[in-house]
Amino acid sequence: MKPYLFLLIILLFAGFTHAQQLPARWDELVASDFQQALEKSSKTCILPIGILEKHGPHSPLGTDLIHVREWAAHAVKSEYAVVFPDYFYGQINEARHQPGTFALPSKVIWELLEATCDEIARNGFDKIVILNGHGGNPEFIRFFMQSLLNKRHNYAVYFYAPQNDKAFTDQYLKMHKSDPKNDQHAGEGETSTLMYYRPDLMRMDRAADQSGDNQHRLNLPNVYTPIWWYAAYPNHYAGEGAKATTELGKFTAEHEIESFVNALKAIKADTSTLKLQNEFYDKVDNLNK
Repeated sequence: MKPYLFLLIILLFAGFTHAQQLPARWDELVASDFQQALEKSSKTCILPIGILEKHGPHSPLGTDLIHVREWAAHAVKSEYAVVFPDYFYGQINEARHQPGTFALPSKVIWELLEATCDEIARNGFDKIVILNGHGGNPEFIRFFMQSLLNKRHNYAVYFYAPQNDKAFTDQYLKMHKSDPKNDQHAGEGETSTLMYYRPDLMRMDRAADQSGDNQHRLNLPNVYTPIWWYAAYPNHYAGEGAKATTELGKFTAEHEIESFVNALKAIKADTSTLKLQNEFYDKVDNLNK
């Protein structure tokens, strides 16, 4: 066999093997591969939750959704898990005055999240990892998860809540240009991350078209009111997105991917959470017997 023909056969076989790699996205799997995906993932499914809302005048409405989608996609290249398709049903009532916001009633998002988790579990997964990209979701997610103890479930839900280490924080602040205290929504940090993941979607020439400054229109010490965010940031923009850089985005993204991969490995290896959860349910069921 001629050398060049042998090389061609090797390249074709390598391409075929690459094409046959098991997809991580649920919607890209074929049904006949689903059992293999369950086994390879240790019955672990990632549920990336974003939102549809204004992100300043420069970043896409689906910034939070795109962020967690890319974050999960990069992580599962190192540590396999099945990734649930786009999920953008969270708490976003505070942005209903802005075009493009998709805000469902509280009862609906609650029931939809539980039904989604139940259906993920019905398909064989017993570990569901919530990867959240929206700042208005954590309180809702934590309350939802605590409420799962109200009745028996045959799966465990894990909410990934990263804590940055000092080395990362110190370097991040060195690279950061704007005031970190006001860098919240569509500001330098979030914009930088999207510039790294999806630069094609950014409209950076518009980033300074609106103010992202805190307007300080309420002064109620030690008092919470749901209109607080609108009072502070009526443009639904908090920070200076114009100061974002791809370098900062790359630094942030690489750190968040590595950190999530480490957490994912621990979750896949975890045998205690479900055991303790079932022990708890058993004690509840036998309380008055």
